[in-house]
Amino acid sequence: MLTVRNGVRVEVWRGDITQLDVSAIVNAANVSLRGSGGVDAAVHRAAGGELLSACLQLNGCAAGEVCVTPGFALPARWVFHAVGPRWKGGEDNEAQLLASCYHKSLQLAADKQVASIAFAAISCGANHFPPLAAANIAWHVVETYLAAPPPALRKIVFVAFDEEVHRAWQKVLVGIS
Repeated sequence: MLTVRNGVRVEVWRGDITQLDVSAIVNAANVSLRGSGGVDAAVHRAAGGELLSACLQLNGCAAGEVCVTPGFALPARWVFHAVGPRWKGGEDNEAQLLASCYHKSLQLAADKQVASIAFAAISCGANHFPPLAAANIAWHVVETYLAAPPPALRKIVFVAFDEEVHRAWQKVLVGIS
């Protein structure tokens, strides 16, 4: 699924985010940044032990925040570690925290002058955020950002790790194409 906004390609891809040849990947991290499971563990495995060392120096990261490290052995130059919220039924500021992850990742992308960025489905795994709600929140943030994208940015990829997340992203992008 593909759309183009102000010269930036936006696509949905199903697979392993660690294999994408992009400038930066947005890791669905936890507060410890230690790669304990899911996408976070896969990113740590693929990047190598240097990533854990770099993350330990950061001393963790709060929900709604994003920390940055080099990509080390990954094809991506940068890893943006976005700590998404745990879903608690929508009554605990989860939507705002998730939106903050996307917003701060896009700010970092502009600061680092990345040409391409791939987002994991933040909070949709172990944190149980409903995939369709998460995709709508993410798209709202990205669409606002794409009204005046930075000159370097040419591609945004939303990476789905399973069929449910993939369907949710396709549904959101079909609605805006």
